[in-house]
Amino acid sequence: MKAVVYKGKNKVAVEEVPDPKIEGPTDALIKVTTAAICGSDLHMYEDRSSASPGCVFGHENQGVVEEVGEGVTSIKKGDRVVLPFNIACGFCFNCTRGWTSACLTMNKKVAGAAYGYADMGPYRGGQAEYLRVPYADFNALKLPGKPGDEFEDDFVLLADIFPTAWHAAELANVKSGDPVAIFGAGPVGLLAAYSSLIKGAAEVYVVDKVPERLKKAQEIGAIPIDFTKGDPVKQIKEHRQSEKNLQQSFRPGEAEKLSGVMCAVDAVGFQAHAAEGGKEDPMQTVKWASQILNPTGSLMMIGVYFPADPGGQDEAQKKGLYEFPLGELWSKGISMAQGQAPVKKYNVYLRDLILAGKAKPSFIVSQRLPLAKAPEAYENFDKRGSGTGQDWTKVLLKPELDRSSKAA
Repeated sequence: MKAVVYKGKNKVAVEEVPDPKIEGPTDALIKVTTAAICGSDLHMYEDRSSASPGCVFGHENQGVVEEVGEGVTSIKKGDRVVLPFNIACGFCFNCTRGWTSACLTMNKKVAGAAYGYADMGPYRGGQAEYLRVPYADFNALKLPGKPGDEFEDDFVLLADIFPTAWHAAELANVKSGDPVAIFGAGPVGLLAAYSSLIKGAAEVYVVDKVPERLKKAQEIGAIPIDFTKGDPVKQIKEHRQSEKNLQQSFRPGEAEKLSGVMCAVDAVGFQAHAAEGGKEDPMQTVKWASQILNPTGSLMMIGVYFPADPGGQDEAQKKGLYEFPLGELWSKGISMAQGQAPVKKYNVYLRDLILAGKAKPSFIVSQRLPLAKAPEAYENFDKRGSGTGQDWTKVLLKPELDRSSKAA
């Protein structure tokens, strides 16, 4: 079959690889209809992870069941399914508590496994024509409809970024009426803002520097904050201070102490840019969050931080060690959370929000391309909103487009 194969720093190729096979009675094979490129894939693409050449990328996968093992009982050939990027057993200590992101069974190295991702087990990714799914009864989410319908591009986002964004809003403790700040307007940041709005947040500020991304944030009802135009902490505070009704609602002494937000999400991670100069500062978004959060607020760090970063700015960063603004966070009593999302905890409910017309996460999708154009897609998406990548918000790869072009 054809698949997207990592060839080394800033290079992928679409190559022939062996077809996946049923390896156990609980496996299924799916024919991939849509696979998304994730911002997390770019860390590997840029050689900022331990991914080795030959790795087949792709952890956001959707398709139709082609074959099932003899032990699979709840799905069958022809069923339409989306796969959580977490590969989980369903029966270990963590899975039974809902933390499928830290499954203890599927990866010999660490807790947690995924398709086509560095250190997340021996599983090939789904940016390919076919994909093997272990423990298919547990991992495959059954979907209504048919491939290519009006839900196709919404459903594939249930594999990762919509549940991941919802998880970010959950662990940032977003509740109705809360003011929220999202740092980073990539796909997860935009959907974290979207999730916060669905959950009833009163104000959602989205901080980034890319005009196209900030425009998307404004279109969904968030307040765009361009950090190239000044300190984003100051901009958010000034915006809140300009709201007369809000200011009049405070008791004496409250206005200054509550000039920030109650919830913040770092949706950038270790490749954040410094406020000035364009260089990387892995802690820049966390520093801003620590400054803008009100006392007793909550911070969720959903952006990726690897235990080791070959491209780190110094020896400490290469080992995953960062200068953290703990004093300010501690003195304010800020609750903190971080880590990968347990997709299965949310994907059924988010699927049903989509079906009910309450959510349309595919607003972030910018390109729908055949698998053969994956090298072009990675090159442009890696520009992160600048230059030729300015219109590349979220890219979907559709093997069916390759098949139809061959037929033509």
